[in-house]
Amino acid sequence: MASLSRINASAATLTKNRTEDSIVYLSGMCVTCVDGCIGMCEIGKSAYRGHEVLYPQPFGIITAASEKNYPIDYSHFNIMGSAVGAHGIEPDPDKAIFPNVNLEQKIGHDKGIKVRLPIVVPGLGSTNVAKNNWDGIAVGAAISGIIMTIGENVAAMDMESEIKSGRVVKAPDLEYRVKAYKQWQRDGYGTIVVQANVEDTRLGVQEFAIEKLGVEAVELKWGQGAKDIGGEVKIKDLKKAQELRKRGYIVLPDPLDPDVIKAFEKRAFSEFERHSRIGMVDLESFVKRVEELRKAGAKYVFLKTGAYRPADLARAVKYSSIAKIDLLTVDGAGGGTGMSPWHMMNEWGVPPVELHSLTYFYADKLAKQGEYVPAIAFAGGIAFEDQIFKALALGAPYAKLVGMARSIVCAAMVGKTIGKKIEENEIPVFIERFGNQKEEIFVTASKLKKELGKDFERLPTGAIGVYTYLERIAQGLRQLMCGNRKFTLDYITRNDIAALTREAAEVSGIPYVTELDKEEAEQILAGKKY
Repeated sequence: MASLSRINASAATLTKNRTEDSIVYLSGMCVTCVDGCIGMCEIGKSAYRGHEVLYPQPFGIITAASEKNYPIDYSHFNIMGSAVGAHGIEPDPDKAIFPNVNLEQKIGHDKGIKVRLPIVVPGLGSTNVAKNNWDGIAVGAAISGIIMTIGENVAAMDMESEIKSGRVVKAPDLEYRVKAYKQWQRDGYGTIVVQANVEDTRLGVQEFAIEKLGVEAVELKWGQGAKDIGGEVKIKDLKKAQELRKRGYIVLPDPLDPDVIKAFEKRAFSEFERHSRIGMVDLESFVKRVEELRKAGAKYVFLKTGAYRPADLARAVKYSSIAKIDLLTVDGAGGGTGMSPWHMMNEWGVPPVELHSLTYFYADKLAKQGEYVPAIAFAGGIAFEDQIFKALALGAPYAKLVGMARSIVCAAMVGKTIGKKIEENEIPVFIERFGNQKEEIFVTASKLKKELGKDFERLPTGAIGVYTYLERIAQGLRQLMCGNRKFTLDYITRNDIAALTREAAEVSGIPYVTELDKEEAEQILAGKKY
């Protein structure tokens, strides 16, 4: 069996093997490592750029996710259609059509958060790829009626922010991000969420967002599927690196060290690393923090956890139950929208199917004990409608949403790029065949123009890209649900999917495909049921 990982050479680290067709699976090295090679592989590049090669490159204009070929993924399940009946609609061929599938969902202790699609965009924080595409991402999410999360470190990374006595009192970038979403919300669908890590909590970012920006939903962050350390970014400006160091961040190398300053000025290196701290989770402090946020005015409190070991997942489920939070997002290994260390992204954590299966088992155990189970969102490489359906089925009835970030960013970047090409009159041939104006290129443009009126002209093309992508997702999901005879999300069950391998069945508890409906099939064949 070949290696599950692609190590020592990747587009993510801008490296490659010299002998691309002949590689040692154990190490990823070329079978013959030759004296005189300039060092194209990751080992070679590390010989002269060292720790810089830990991270995907070039930082700020890419998103990155694991290349690891996990033993089980969502492709190891198939969706089971049916020729019988209809759930959530009258079983009439003229009514049970896929445009009539209802994709709306409601979450929260009071069911007060409604979404048009069962999607939350997990935290997109201080990375340049999030900041530079925020208009497209946030506005696209708002007009699509889904939940948008502002990730960690946004306030403190903003050099225009003001911090007095260790608390944020002004945060222009955070304010901009909140308003960008809110001003495009339609009919009360979706909500904007402000996430916080250790540094954000110390600075009172969530209290500021609640009191000054009118944010109703906040999210505590234990981690994500991409890494098991705090968030990190690269800083190319010495003064900014120094200010972030003063604001309490870990900045490497130390930008206040005179020798480091001299080395930077001589271009011995060109960027600093800013790192966040890891949290220290315990039940008492978790419950206390949830109570603090509610007293501060938070209407909804969420938790996002990463791909930590099963015991930590159990803690997340149990603590969320005790504190009665409104949404628990569980993010499987391998995902990423920022610049997590590349090998960590590939080799750390519990993969999505395994993590999501465990989440179901733990939530189901609590439910059977009569305990509170919050709404759950599954995240980790989900990008298309079939994956959404499978994730919701795997976690049913507890999984209410899926988290999608990297694909949303992709759609926003493509939409933005098309807008620029239209302005520059340099539309690529691949796109020009559809037209040369946004009303011609974007298939949803005429609908949006009718709905938004004059506001359409100021709609970022990145947002149109997100909306159009999600329109495709919505129609595809409706088709899958219609074929399954499920016309509202609440009718999706674990019985709606089947495992294609014995291993997938064993891990997930989902029946192997030929064992599905076994008893019912026997009854039909025996004439006991029709």
